[in-house]
Amino acid sequence: MAEPLLQIQGLSKRFGGVVAAADVTFAVMPGEMHAVIGPNGAGKTTLIAQLAGELLPDSGAIRFAGADITRWPAWRRSRAGIARSFQITSLFPEFTALDNVALAVQATVGHSFRFWRDARAESALRAPARAALARVGLAHRADAVVARLSHGEHRQIELAIALAGRPRLLLLDEPMAGLGPEESARMVMLLEELKREYTLVLIEHDMDAVFTLADRISVLVDGRLIATGTPDVIRADPDVRRAYLGEDDAEGLSDG
Repeated sequence: MAEPLLQIQGLSKRFGGVVAAADVTFAVMPGEMHAVIGPNGAGKTTLIAQLAGELLPDSGAIRFAGADITRWPAWRRSRAGIARSFQITSLFPEFTALDNVALAVQATVGHSFRFWRDARAESALRAPARAALARVGLAHRADAVVARLSHGEHRQIELAIALAGRPRLLLLDEPMAGLGPEESARMVMLLEELKREYTLVLIEHDMDAVFTLADRISVLVDGRLIATGTPDVIRADPDVRRAYLGEDDAEGLSDG
């Protein structure tokens, strides 16, 4: 049996009196899309930040590909093959889509951002950037200025940036935030394609997308993990139905 690519054991994090993570434990297998869901304030983004190395846990351990990365800084995790996208887009609006992704390639291979002009001209950086844009369906928008692109296209560029470093694990923080119905449908199709090639941890409020895409789902409430399982197991779990949505909204986890 394959070993987990990512193992989270007893992860805990407090901010003063607020419990953001309390003894969180689960594993992500190679090739799996593992969704993390929960109401606002459940600790989902705090969890992703700890996995990415932006926050250090108060206790617990994180193992990636067999290595203990609990105290590794974000840059070292990135070099090891962990990439993340953010809930709020953070692109350079005055640059083209290709420029933005080329800068990500430049950072991944270890060049300083002081030499961003080189990233806009160096073929060794622009070729993988073009490939990443093509992978997310934006090859035809490579030379478009980001400020002139739609919010959905911004989300696609962020995915291209995450892919530019050829990661082994993608941490996706609400990739469908702010998208309309058509853009959301395109994003679901893109994520369905990416899950064939990558291991993914997905935070997402769109339950239709979660139950369509995820192989397994972990549910956080007030920083505590209350359930982990397949979509069918999570859909039927009475604790999830009570704690995550409440009795009156339980149909949100029903089929359809």
